[in-house]
Amino acid sequence: MLRPRTELILKLVVEDYIRSAEPVGSKYLNKEYNLGVSDATVRADLAALEKEGFLRAPHTSAGRIPTEQGYMYYLQNLKEKKFAIKGTPLRQAVKSSRDHQAALKSVAKQMAEISGETAIVAIEPRWSYYVGVSNLFHKPDFHTLELVQSLSEMVDQFDDVLQSIWPRLEKEPQVFIGSSNPFSPLMATVVVKTDVGGHSGLLGLVGPLRMDYGRNLALVERAKKVIDEYVYE
Repeated sequence: MLRPRTELILKLVVEDYIRSAEPVGSKYLNKEYNLGVSDATVRADLAALEKEGFLRAPHTSAGRIPTEQGYMYYLQNLKEKKFAIKGTPLRQAVKSSRDHQAALKSVAKQMAEISGETAIVAIEPRWSYYVGVSNLFHKPDFHTLELVQSLSEMVDQFDDVLQSIWPRLEKEPQVFIGSSNPFSPLMATVVVKTDVGGHSGLLGLVGPLRMDYGRNLALVERAKKVIDEYVYE
């Protein structure tokens, strides 16, 4: 475990980077959050977090951004935000659906719109659907050739990846980050298993490592509840 002040600095860097997509520096952190120590101390803490693999410094900036290890530590130890996702848009999406597939498609479209990520849904996975890929191309994270190629590969191999992820699904939302993410080591996936008329179903969001994990976890959880209510009406 990290020391309390170092943990706080890691938490602030992760949440600030999720919000701004800009590297975070020591002077900015101290000015913005009034940490009560010198800029040099914050700079030393950032350097220590980088040395331990939680942060990295892009070559074009003196600031730091989280690594996969940094995001994992944040999710496991530091994420405190609790989001309340209202069910009205999602409920309205499935209200007039003629069957389970139509309901999942409607929910996926709402999830993509609300989150700004790519939404994925599937049944067993003999049927699958995704929407919102264009959302990702508008994010600053996907302005590098490497990430564009990664996104294209995800689209090309979508059904194969679903086959591989299926045995790992759980009834509580899960996060697959970086090297553990079957869609791409450069992205993150929030996914949950659900029941769709006696068949196993999947609801999820795929986006950059810089996704808003708290909000997306709450959205996937809410979508699962809406689908459960639709199936058992």
